[in-house]
Amino acid sequence: MEKAKNAANMAELLNFDKADEVREFPKGRLELINVGGAIIGRGIFEPGWRWSTSVQPIAQTHSCEAPHFQYHVSGVLRIKMDDGTEFDCNPGDVSLLPSGHDAWTIGDEPAVVIDFQGMIDYAKNL
Repeated sequence: MEKAKNAANMAELLNFDKADEVREFPKGRLELINVGGAIIGRGIFEPGWRWSTSVQPIAQTHSCEAPHFQYHVSGVLRIKMDDGTEFDCNPGDVSLLPSGHDAWTIGDEPAVVIDFQGMIDYAKNL
């Protein structure tokens, strides 16, 4: 992490390639950085990744209980809420997902998201 001091405050410049923490799970990984006291995550979900098969065994919950506020960088993620609502998140989309959903990649390109909320305990072995 690079920090540049200035008289009024401290600037921070970080890069996911030098993440503070990396969590790997089947067909995916999560890279976490701490910037300004906030935890930001970059999720990389390979083709064939699905929350209910890749992360559910770690989370041990019926569905994903982490709320997400995400910017979708590349690839396509299909989301299915517990109420049955289903939709695709495409590059350039911003999604706000409450607790209670499943997700999986569509197609043969990894889905990459930047998540500004909900990744603190995501795929963390407790």
